[in-house]
Amino acid sequence: MLPRELDAVEIRVLGCLLEKEQTTPEYYPLTLNALVAACNQTSNRDPVMALEAADVQGALDRLHAEMLAWPREGGRARRWEHALDRRLGLDPKGKALLGALFLRGAQTVGELRARTERVVAWTSLGEVEGALRALATGEERLVVEVSRRPGQKEGRWVHTAGGPPVAEAAEPPAAEPLGERIARLEDRVSELSAKLAALLERFGET
Repeated sequence: MLPRELDAVEIRVLGCLLEKEQTTPEYYPLTLNALVAACNQTSNRDPVMALEAADVQGALDRLHAEMLAWPREGGRARRWEHALDRRLGLDPKGKALLGALFLRGAQTVGELRARTERVVAWTSLGEVEGALRALATGEERLVVEVSRRPGQKEGRWVHTAGGPPVAEAAEPPAAEPLGERIARLEDRVSELSAKLAALLERFGET
């Protein structure tokens, strides 16, 4: 169980640790500098933040005190990893969904599938919804479904790490469909660039 309601910076930090563990495991755990960069990404983040190293370090210290994040010593710099697997009993599907919700806020089942399919081979929207409902049951409801409002085609899902969702959480961000497609392409380019850099480093190229 989560020991308390988390603040926005703590949620962003945990979301980034969840994301990078799954999308770029070769760079995980993360140094403080890498985590600051991940928190301040302009793609795949809503809202976009401009955090300083002191902000992220303060969140890490609080999460460490609550046993939600751990430092790993060795090498030139201390690296950080989340401890949500042990605290919340998350499987890979749950980690992918919770990370996406931590980083982007309220989303539909379809949006969550699109934003997590690079790490989870979903077979259907029903499978995604089933994984969400598993997170919404049990001792602690980690996510809840917000009923669709007039003019919306689908309900949206939100995490509860920061407390019960407010009604506004169900409002989709005002964005043109083209903007959504561009953001998704930017996410894909970022992912491919990281993988290419890892391959070049592995084969000794610059």
